[in-house]
Amino acid sequence: MTETRLRSFTHLAGYLLASLFIASLAFQNLRYGFYELFFLASGMALLTIAGAGYTFICRRHQLSAPGHLIILTALNSGLVAAMYILAPPGISHWVMPLVLLNLLILPLRQGMILSLLLLAALLIFLLLTQTVSHAVTIGSGVFALIAVAALYIWHYDHMAQSAEDLAITDPVTGAHNARFLDETLQKEISRAIEMSHSLSVVSLTIDYADEAEDLHGKAGMQRLLRDLTQHLFGVIRAGDTLYTLENGEFFLILPFTPEEGVRVIAERIRRTIAEQTWPLTGKVTVSLGCTTRASSDTRTADLRKRVQQALKEARKRGTDSVWYSQGEIRQS
Repeated sequence: MTETRLRSFTHLAGYLLASLFIASLAFQNLRYGFYELFFLASGMALLTIAGAGYTFICRRHQLSAPGHLIILTALNSGLVAAMYILAPPGISHWVMPLVLLNLLILPLRQGMILSLLLLAALLIFLLLTQTVSHAVTIGSGVFALIAVAALYIWHYDHMAQSAEDLAITDPVTGAHNARFLDETLQKEISRAIEMSHSLSVVSLTIDYADEAEDLHGKAGMQRLLRDLTQHLFGVIRAGDTLYTLENGEFFLILPFTPEEGVRVIAERIRRTIAEQTWPLTGKVTVSLGCTTRASSDTRTADLRKRVQQALKEARKRGTDSVWYSQGEIRQS
């Protein structure tokens, strides 16, 4: 399940459960003749139902849906206004589920701010209408609820980020893996088209990688891959991204880089690797293929196919070589 679908599911479940809880409060107040509280709860239930509808409508864009903050701000503001106007009994029973809804739906910082503001309004109301000990007891309970829920959500976000990092990172080299390559490359192609800037890519492979692994073993090859990765991180610029593929192959995405720039970078990589003596393996050379996005390149397959052809051409011309492949330029 993707993060967007997971958020859609949890938001929808949160709004619907809150709607059921608030609707039960509404009918209970109607049963006992508290009509003002019945109308208040009915209005809040309508807002939570609207939140569920908004979640369904924006189910593909949950990571950037600003309407949740508006809906929950309206819920909190309505409850605070009713708190001082109607002075309903057992108001803490109304506050607690709303606190949980704030933290469940909103980003952690926004949810914390909104919940703490609601707690502050509750404390002031209780100090004005109840004894200090009662106000402190209720306020402490709500604060503990906020703290525990926020800690749990922070821990979940941290674990989810760690899992995502593991999913897109090669465990040997620490660079991004092939799984993350196509997604990032497509984003960079779209950005290059929208902003009309250059985009270049480089495919790099270790010469005689199979022979090197036979000679130095798997552990020696992994050490070389780690060392090469650190070297490449030192060569590329901020904003460039590096990916580790199979069989000693690397892939680089270089935004804002025209043909002249990628030629210089590829040659620098080839030269600095060939000049260095590497632990365990000694001298190593690489072959590189590179290309720059043409106006006709709108998909990842376009660039990846051409850069692979460039790499094959470089290897045909011998080890320790660089080949640049020119993309097709369409006349407008």
